This record gives sequence, structure tokens and C-alpha cells, in this order.
Amino acid sequence: MKNDTTVERKSEREVVITRTFNAPARLVFEAWTKPELMRRWWVPKSTGLTLLSCEMDVRTGGTYRFVFQHPAAPEGMAFFGRYVEVSPHSRLVWTNEESGDAGQISTVTLEDLGDTTRMVLHELYPSAEAYEAAAGSYDAMPESFDQLDALLAG
Repeated sequence: MKNDTTVERKSEREVVITRTFNAPARLVFEAWTKPELMRRWWVPKSTGLTLLSCEMDVRTGGTYRFVFQHPAAPEGMAFFGRYVEVSPHSRLVWTNEESGDAGQISTVTLEDLGDTTRMVLHELYPSAEAYEAAAGSYDAMPESFDQLDALLAG
């Protein structure tokens, strides 16, 4: 069964992405928190990006760093921040520090519905300008989450 991804702008500074996955929350949480799994679904294949490194210390106060490469940016692009809250199988909150003060706070909430999980990803930016600078990246979210569906099905 194909699951839909809903991307909804809630205000000039925030967006909410909702998706149901055909797996229990424990498995969806693992896909968000284990580097070997994150590498397999996070980067949409159609973008031409390659995930060069994926470092994750998933605990409150821990850090993460992802380095992507694109043919147009062979030197690589780093995305990094820290985990503000880690509640196993139900919630992750992290900062996005590569943009300095323009970085958003991301929150993933997982609602375990037995054989399925409802995921809500909430992103809050410090300003409308910061949101607008990143808004195009949300177009690729459905593809990433389709890849996560495929990983969870395997």
C-alpha cells in the first residue's frame, strides 16, 4: 500500500510533514537513529546527491553530521547539529546548525498504531526569510519517505 506524504506550511516560519509507515514505531525510530539505516533512505535518489558520511551520536546532547556531495558541488555540503531530545521510539528533536542563526529546530514525533506508525515532522525556523531559503527542500521529502517505506518493507 502506497502511503502519502503531506507537506503543510503552518505559518511563515513552520512546516509540518505527515506520513504513515507500515511498520511499528520501534523500527521507524531505528531508521531515524542508526547511521547504517539512515544512509539507505535519507537522500532522495533523484537529486543526484551522494551521502559521503553519516555520523550520529543519538542521545540528548549528542551531535550529528552528514556530508553530501553533488556534481555541482564536488567539495561537499555539511549538515550538522545536536540532539535536544531523544525519547526512544516516540520523539526526536534536533538543531540544524549549518545555517547559523537561520537554522531550524526539527521535531519528529512517532505515534505507534500497532502495525503502522504515524510520523509528524515539524520544522520551525527563526524567521520567514530562513524558511523561504529552505522551502524547496521539502519537494524531495515524499521521495525520501518512499525510500524509507521500501527499507521498512524489506
